[in-house]
Order: sequence, then structure tokens, then C-alpha cells
Amino acid sequence: MQFEYDALLRNRTWSLVPPDNAPNLVGCKWIFRTKFKPDGSVDRLKARLIAKGFHQRPGLYYIETFSPVVKPATLRIILSLATTHNWCLRQLDINNAFLQGHHTESVYMSQPSGFIDPSLPNHVCKLNKAIYGLRQASRAWYDELKNFVLSNHLKPTISDPSLFINLSTSSPIYILVYIDDIIITDPSTSLITSFSSSLSNRFSLKDLGSLSYFLGVEILPHQHGLFMSQSKYILDILTKANMTDCKSASTPMTTSETLNTTDGTPLPSPTSYRSFIGALQYLSLTRPDVTFAVNKLSQFMHQPTNLH
Repeated sequence: MQFEYDALLRNRTWSLVPPDNAPNLVGCKWIFRTKFKPDGSVDRLKARLIAKGFHQRPGLYYIETFSPVVKPATLRIILSLATTHNWCLRQLDINNAFLQGHHTESVYMSQPSGFIDPSLPNHVCKLNKAIYGLRQASRAWYDELKNFVLSNHLKPTISDPSLFINLSTSSPIYILVYIDDIIITDPSTSLITSFSSSLSNRFSLKDLGSLSYFLGVEILPHQHGLFMSQSKYILDILTKANMTDCKSASTPMTTSETLNTTDGTPLPSPTSYRSFIGALQYLSLTRPDVTFAVNKLSQFMHQPTNLH
């Protein structure tokens, strides 16, 4: 917690002001997470201060919140292109990405628990920069990164605004952005190093080296290209569903029954059903064999039954 709080102060995330000047005040809380490695072992323990964005009201606290992220199809195309031409794939991770964004609205937040200024205990934090939990934080960060990338002569593609390309040089460079995770590929490693250095001068980042683990997908070199696996993600889904001991099947859906909206008993709470369907939708990135079943079950999200 102390490390995270010190980083917020160094970043000048807020300024303390009297509460009388804070009409739109939101709360905050500490979130603790355990980060895991691809093999399931513990990587590190993480503390993060987030604003209680659910207190915000549209039109009063924020206006725009949409922020694009890279599409799975785009990721597969770029990986295929890099593999075919034997290009280098480099992965970068931006430290505290949302803290880099600047929002246009005036947002005030209560002082974080455990770190209230003893000399100004009744003051509140006027946010100079975005912070995790705010509805507009993701958009503010994307705009900040986009402006930097544009200044380096790269342009977003029309089909996917999270894919930036520079075709003006003799060696094209492709940059994929998923919030704070970035993939860079280029025929020339020197251009990748040059851009990474320029990016590190603007933002605090970690160079993770060659691409190996991205958004829960393990990417392993193979004699015929790259092998994409979500084995840990699959085990997490099975564990959550209490199905780790279930029998496997080559066809992930029964072929003897026809599903419709009227059969079965409606679930008292469809939340878990919708959660699992969303998880399986992401799994189709590396397991296209479940696509039909997931598409079929997605048609009953509004009122799932025990049969579904």
C-alpha cells in the first residue's frame, strides 16, 4: 500500500482542497490482488487504490467513457503475419497506465483510508489525473497513449483503432494495444528498440521481452510457428464451475436435443450462467471448436433455464 501511495504522490495525481469546493465527491478504497504466472504460481501481491466509480452520474461526473481495445481477430492476424515473415514480437506493459491519463471533468475524491493527511484531515483530493475506478479513466488513458503514438508518425487502422501502423518507413512497424498491454512487431529489431525507448521516456513501463503470455493466452514458439494456449484459463473456468473431474467430449454440445426458450425451469439467478458464457466467448480465441455451442447458448442470456 505504501509503495502504491508513494507512486500516486510522485505522479501528482491529486491536490488537496477544502471540501466546500468539491460538489461531485466520490469515495475510494484499496483493492488487493494476487498476480499469477502462466504456470499458476504466484508472481506478486498487488495493492491498488481505486475510486468508487459507481457513485458517478453520467452528464454530471463524466460524459464519454468508451475506449477501444484490440479485437481477437486482429491479434490472430498480426501474430500470423509476424510468424510468416519471421518478425520479432516484443511485449511491453505500462505501469499504472490509468494514472497517466488526463480527464477534462472536475472530479473530487475522498482521501484514501490509512493515508489521511494529519494536517488537513477534512480536505478532499482534486484529481489532476485519472485514477482506476473512474468511469472515464480508460478513455483518458487511451487518448493519452494515442496522442503519443500519433506524434511518432503512426496511425490507427480503420478496421481496428487499437492497431497502429507506420508504413512510411522502409520497415513497417505494427503496434497492438490492449489497455496497458502492448505488442510491437517489425522486421527490424532496431526500430522496435527505438520506439520502446521513446515510449519509456514518456511512460513508466516494463519491457517483458519476447511475447510469451498476453491477456491470459500463453504463446509458445513451435517448429511450425506459434502455439496459442489458454490451458490455465480453461482450468480456472472448470474450477469455478466445479467441473474439474468431468469427462471430456469431442463435441461440446449435445446433438440429440433442440434448445429453445420455453423448455426447462428458469434459473433463480442467471448471473453465473452469463458469466460462464462470457468466459467461453473469450476461450473461442484459441478453441474455435466451442464457437457454435457458445453462440447457441448466448441466445438464451435473457432468461436461461436449468436445461441451458
